[in-house]
Amino acid sequence: MNIRPASATDQPIIERIVHAAGINPMSLDWRRFIIAEEDGQTIGIGQIKLHGDGSRELASIAVIPERQGQGIGSEIIRALLANETGALYLTCRQELETYYARFGFRRIERDEMTPYFRRLMRLAGVFMMLARGKGPIVMKREQ
Repeated sequence: MNIRPASATDQPIIERIVHAAGINPMSLDWRRFIIAEEDGQTIGIGQIKLHGDGSRELASIAVIPERQGQGIGSEIIRALLANETGALYLTCRQELETYYARFGFRRIERDEMTPYFRRLMRLAGVFMMLARGKGPIVMKREQ
């Protein structure tokens, strides 16, 4: 497996993988992504997003279904974190909290969130109340 920076020609596959994974389809600029590939096939993706309030987010971590459970997502995360310093955030489903804790992330409450994540969680709360489901959580890593 090779992990490399994305190129403009990767934009369609990034969008397809994100759509298939059912994760946030906003802000999918190929310039922020890395690609995991094997034998010329893209098998996973991930990015670090910069938000208007200056916060940065580990996001869009996705692996094609037939390759999930093989450590590819973890390799993508390690590659993205390798050169990151300072605070980095992520949002995830509650059941993924222990997975991301392995990479130094910890769950945070509203008072520790940046304005971007407070707005996001307020919106998520409204949708979750309507759907009667569990809302996402915000996690933070300081390095």
